[in-house]
Amino acid sequence: MAAPKRGRSASAQSKPWRSLALILIAIVALTGGMFASGHTTPRLGIDLAGGTSITLRAVAQPGEESSINKTNMDTAVDIMNRRVNGLGVSEAEVQTQGSRNIIVNIPKGTNSDEARQQVGTTAKLYFRPVLATEASTGAATTSPSPSASGSASSSPSSSPSSKASASSSKTGSATPTATATSQGRAASDALKADATSSASPSASASASATPSASSSAAASAAAAKLEAQYTALDCTKKASQNIGKNAKAEDATVACGQVSGVWYKYVLGPAAVDGTDVKKAAAVLNTTTAAGWQVTMDFTGKGGSKFATITGELAKNTAPQNEFGIVLDGQVVSSPSVSSSITGGSAEISGSFTQEEAQSLANMLSYGALPLTFKTDSVTTVTAALGGEQLHAGLIAGAIGLALVVLYLLIFYRGLSVIAIPSLLVSAILTYVIMALLGPGIGFALNLPAVCGAIVAIGITADSFIVFFERIRDEIREGRSLRPSVERAWPRARRTILVSDFVSFLAAAVLFIVTVGKVQGFAFTLGLTTVLDVVVVFLFTKPLMTILARRKFFSDGHKWSGIDPKALGAKPPLRRTRRPAGSAAGPVDPKEA
Repeated sequence: MAAPKRGRSASAQSKPWRSLALILIAIVALTGGMFASGHTTPRLGIDLAGGTSITLRAVAQPGEESSINKTNMDTAVDIMNRRVNGLGVSEAEVQTQGSRNIIVNIPKGTNSDEARQQVGTTAKLYFRPVLATEASTGAATTSPSPSASGSASSSPSSSPSSKASASSSKTGSATPTATATSQGRAASDALKADATSSASPSASASASATPSASSSAAASAAAAKLEAQYTALDCTKKASQNIGKNAKAEDATVACGQVSGVWYKYVLGPAAVDGTDVKKAAAVLNTTTAAGWQVTMDFTGKGGSKFATITGELAKNTAPQNEFGIVLDGQVVSSPSVSSSITGGSAEISGSFTQEEAQSLANMLSYGALPLTFKTDSVTTVTAALGGEQLHAGLIAGAIGLALVVLYLLIFYRGLSVIAIPSLLVSAILTYVIMALLGPGIGFALNLPAVCGAIVAIGITADSFIVFFERIRDEIREGRSLRPSVERAWPRARRTILVSDFVSFLAAAVLFIVTVGKVQGFAFTLGLTTVLDVVVVFLFTKPLMTILARRKFFSDGHKWSGIDPKALGAKPPLRRTRRPAGSAAGPVDPKEA
């Protein structure tokens, strides 16, 4: 019988326990980390845990089809993603689908309802001066006006003395100062004044009286139409609450807004500041004064100049015309009042905000200015019960697949299944523990396609065992005993396993890169289990085979071992020919080497 070669092969053959100890230590360490993290189960995706899937379609105004491009879509995805995750919603997914669709998956959990509302709020954000306002019920009340204050320096200042302040409607302590009738007259006067200022003739000497009169008449007609809309507007009716949604930035408009459960209607002037002029906004807790939660804003250079101009003009007026309405998707989300020009590129909005109200407003200011307008095409809700049923069905499918693989191994490989089945178990343990750790680590969520990827991996792992076992059987058919057969079969089997797993991993990597959404879960799981297959075969299956090859049951080729030479039709045993010392070397059978 040919003896195995000395060197690295012999060293690996003589120390298989090192590899087994290494993989055992890895399993214990990973399992300990899983329990220490407190996440003992993989995080479930929206299709298994329940939640809502929203499909948004980008729509363009006539003549602006070119605005729907990859750059604007990617910007919209980034803004929406920050918007929903800014509310503390975990596992939210936002990705493009095709050239003009965005899919938003929001799992069931804290603040998911508010996240759905904010994702659907896709129009641009504007700061408009308030011309008139009153409660939509017609009852006498003052306008809702949180206060805005600003830093006098070019950078945000933390010094209280450098900021101006005003009153807030959030306190609920404002005293009514006008009846509904007087509010209506105030709206009419404001509209007429705005129309007059908009239609004022140019200072140019070449301007004629005729165009000025025509412009003034057109502006007065528009003001009268707006006044009629304002008078008839009832914001308590849902159909009227988005009346200002399609208003152009350069036009005055009417709009609705809700404060503390009360709907108000507004007359708003042309937009003075665009939402894109806001660099960032944040909710902060002011512990130095009784102001409580506040919203801070930082503007771009251009936005800071525009904001200083509009607040300087508003500060000259009395309530409610010293307010600016923050308008998102046609609704007034806040209407702070100002008492002086706010310069320096930063400002604060203060009032009796709760933490949730301040955070919500900050999110709108930070992420409200989308480059495109979107229409909600569909909203699909997946209940946790349905997700549980899908997971149950997936686990049953996996168990059936695993049972069939085990049955196949027992029938065709008999005793060798003592090696294959523990290898499958080790691979399953490593996959489960790593998935549980990846949840809090990188936000991995196990969805139904990922479960399918894990089921497919059972076949990939079984293929590796079969390749190794068949190589061993080939060596035994050549007349070799088990121990040298294992060592001679391993290099060829190893090469085949690596090539096969590399192809599987490459396919998974390409699929992960070129696809979006749930298909990526399948690709990720397939790639992960393929890598683990290599680890298990090298550090567990091969060393365990080397150890068992020394046992009499396998080395003698018991008929139930799966490597019975008679059952495999083995040739007579190969023997080494001994030559007398000093005799000439004759031809040697290459199989003896």
